Amino acid sequence: MNTFGTNFRITTFGESHGAALGVVIDGCPPGMALSEPDIQPALDKRKPGTSPLVSPRQESDKVEILSGVFDGKTTGTPITLIVRNHDAHSHDYEEMKNLFRPGHADFTFQQKYGIRDYRGGGRSSGRETIGRVAAGAVAEKYLKSLGITIKGHIVSVHGRTGAQEIESEILAAKNAGDSVGGIAEIVAKGCPAGLGDPVFSKLDAAIAGAMMGIGAVKGVEIGAGFAVAGRFGSENNDPITKGGFLSNNAGGILGGISSGQEIVVRIAVKPTASIAKPQKTIDASGNDASITVKGRHDPCIVPRIIPVAEAMLALVLVDAVLEQRKYRE
Repeated sequence: MNTFGTNFRITTFGESHGAALGVVIDGCPPGMALSEPDIQPALDKRKPGTSPLVSPRQESDKVEILSGVFDGKTTGTPITLIVRNHDAHSHDYEEMKNLFRPGHADFTFQQKYGIRDYRGGGRSSGRETIGRVAAGAVAEKYLKSLGITIKGHIVSVHGRTGAQEIESEILAAKNAGDSVGGIAEIVAKGCPAGLGDPVFSKLDAAIAGAMMGIGAVKGVEIGAGFAVAGRFGSENNDPITKGGFLSNNAGGILGGISSGQEIVVRIAVKPTASIAKPQKTIDASGNDASITVKGRHDPCIVPRIIPVAEAMLALVLVDAVLEQRKYRE
């Protein structure tokens, strides 16, 4: 599936080394002011080539609005956003086209489809997230009009905290031809109580699914997360007074429905699969082989995954907001 959402639906398209990537948004309410400058800052946060800590691929990632906006406002019809590729080095992958890169989706894509785009992974590339981020920027603008804001930050990288320590750890991995993972946190403020549905459409289940839908994410925590397994109920429950909640171990969600507190989500991000160190693998015929991945890759995905995670949380929340309107109408 390349489509996400129910009320605010997005369909992403394009490949890492194709002509362009983008998204079609269906269900965005009409009458909202929207232009490229509303979307570009989010794309600038995730684009490569911005520092020694990320991939050196040089892409402007400039967004174009092709449909769904007239006289500077959304019309309620599908919004098409596109970002064209300019700096793809497909030749970097020629030597690896018959090898399966460890940690990548090469092997599983081949098993599922019987064919794969070996140039940067095609749809399995992190570059696919361009469409998500662009759509998320539209969702975030709508949410801001309701007083809901979303902000993410890095918690740790390879067990390190603090900006200087994190930067040093990433550069050390880069210089060693290796990579590192980390943890990011995303917080939504101003979210009203009552969003989400109990049982199979819980808000926290939707958020967890959205975050796990990001290629590099291998774990999700909401609120206190895995720490709750080592607590007493008296420690973990969030007491309620007439002035509000006294703590937020639940991460802003109770019974699958938002409580009005901050929604707090943390994601575990795996180390970048593409590394320069030699690795064992097999070729397309099933024979043992060795591979050294060439090309331009992030030594750590965590810094650039922040806007992607922000976008996915925004998409879940805007969908829930529009769903809740049905109960109020």
